Parts: sequence; C-alpha cells; structure tokens
Amino acid sequence: MSTSTNPETPASGDTVENAIELQDVVGLSQGQIVRRRFFRHKGALVGLGALGFTILLAVTSVGLGPIPGWWMWTGYETGNPMSNPGGSPTLSVFPPAVGDHPFGQDELGRDIFARVMEGVQTSLMVMFVIGLVAGVIGVLVGSVAGYYRGGRDTALMRFTDLVITVPTIVIGAVIGKLSGQISAPIFAVSLGLILWTTLSRLVRGEFLALREREFVDAARVAGASSRRIIFKHILPNAVGTIIVSTTLLMSSAILLETALSYLGFGIQPPAISLGQMIQQYQQAFSTRPWLFWWPGIFIVIIALSVNFIGDGLRDAFDPRQKRIPSERKMAKAMKVDASAASALNSNLPPSSGKLAGL
Repeated sequence: MSTSTNPETPASGDTVENAIELQDVVGLSQGQIVRRRFFRHKGALVGLGALGFTILLAVTSVGLGPIPGWWMWTGYETGNPMSNPGGSPTLSVFPPAVGDHPFGQDELGRDIFARVMEGVQTSLMVMFVIGLVAGVIGVLVGSVAGYYRGGRDTALMRFTDLVITVPTIVIGAVIGKLSGQISAPIFAVSLGLILWTTLSRLVRGEFLALREREFVDAARVAGASSRRIIFKHILPNAVGTIIVSTTLLMSSAILLETALSYLGFGIQPPAISLGQMIQQYQQAFSTRPWLFWWPGIFIVIIALSVNFIGDGLRDAFDPRQKRIPSERKMAKAMKVDASAASALNSNLPPSSGKLAGL
C-alpha cells in the first residue's frame, strides 16, 4: 500500500522563511525595500550613528572654515599653561569631569582635543573626495568597457591592469612627495585618480550581465542611443554595486591617507590630519600615550563605521541576502499555515478527502 503526501500540509522551514520575507516587502517599492533592509541591519545603524556623531562633533566643536565652533581652543594655539602635570588629560570618569583639556596637551601646550577634531575634519574630507573622484572614474571606465566591449574594453582593461600592477602605497608616496605644500583637497584628488581600478572592474562585470537583459534590447529596438541606455537603463540597475563598492573604497582611503601621513608623505603641516598626529607623537608613546591614543581611536571609529555602513548597504541592495526570522515569527507563520491547511481540508467534499489520503 502506497502513501502520498498531502499537498496542503504545513510548509517547510524554507517556505516559511520565504513567506515571511515576501509578507514584509509586499506593496513596497524598491527604494522602500532597500531602506527597510538597511535600517534592520544593527551594525549599519551603529556605524551610521557613530559616524554621524563624529562628524557632528568635529564640525561643531572647532568650527568649519569661517564658522566658529563652541570649543574654547584651536589646534594651533601654543604656549597655553599646562592644566595637569605633563599635559595629561583633564577628562575624568570618576568623578565625572571634562576640564579645560579633556584629551590633554602636547609639549607646546596645544590642546589635543582641538587638534584631533581638526584632524578628523581633514581625514573625512580626504575620504569623501577620494570616494567621489574614484567613484566617477571607476563608473565611467567600467560602464564604457562593459557596454561597448571589443577594442574599447580591451584598451581600458589593459590600462586598468597597468594601474593595478603598481603598488598603491608607492604611487601615493610619490604623489605626496611631489605635492609638498599643496592643499589637502588636491592631495585627495590625486589619490582618487589611482584608486578607481577595483570599482571599474565591478561595474564592468555588472554591465556585461545587464546589457544582455530584455529591457536593454527593448530600448535598442525603441531607438534609444547608447548614452541613454547606459545612463538611463543600465546604470540605475547597477547602483547597488556602485554604492557598496564606493563605501568600502572610502574606508580603505582613510587608512591609506593615515599610512601616507604617518610615513611623512601625506598631509603636511600646518594642516592637521590624524595620521600626521600619530607620526608627530610616536616618540611620546611610552611617556605620554594619550597623544597617540586619541588620533588612533578616531581612525578606528571612522574606518569601522564606514565598513559597517557598507555591510548594511550590501545586505540591503543584494536580494540574495535574507534576514533570518526569529523563532517566534517562524512558529507563528507555521501555526497560521497549519490553520489554513486544516480549514481547506475541512471544506473539501468527503470523496476529495478520501482521495487526498490515498
């Protein structure tokens, strides 16, 4: 005697997960789905909050350009009297106290909090400029190579391979040495001109896959130009890869700027950057470690925050990334499914029920 499985039995675990996922996004646009997935990523929210707080603190404390800040000192004032012996930080947890110099002072009496905030502003500016320049170049090179293929693809990819073969740290050191007293924005633009290679390869791969899709063929049949197809049809469908890759590029950019400044090839005085502060105060690590700690802490905060945001964006834009439902939601969904199957079986005629049980 053979037995058959009732097609109306409760769904398996994978089916329940898919049902929960579809129920969460039903009736939502693509932008709303991406936003919902991103704000459900706890790491991305922590990174976004930490980065936002760091930017707000750096901008409002020492000001931005001609706009003054609320902090009493600047990063360039020398000769200030030492609040604590050796310029140790006045920040205290027990008892709670901030004091005049919460991060301490250096040997010239300069306030370390103001210098760190100035360095955060410079490092963030370099990070965003590098992301913008490298993103634009990488998208243009990758889109042209992936869409046209043939000779243009070969020429652009061989040039990309040539740039990749030269170590980035070496090129950055040469640029930093040649730049000398050139401003930090020019230095950031110069680095952006060599950090676009990875993004261009990813964009090329996306364009090679998307150019064979039906909506691109329909646009060609409708008489759309190649430029319109690239920017209006293919590029919006590759925006997820571009945003995620650019975000992760910005995280590596701030570490590259820190490394170059530490080696003496990056931002030059009188401008202040976090890597430059570590290089200036490295000799005081054993006697006055707070001069070394605070720039390093903010470098780690910024780099980790950008990485967490990039992970959240990747999970939000990638439809293959599924959020695992909690046990409570799984049990509730299976209970509802079982109730629906039971109600359906009870409404079947007696003969249908017997046939279903054979």
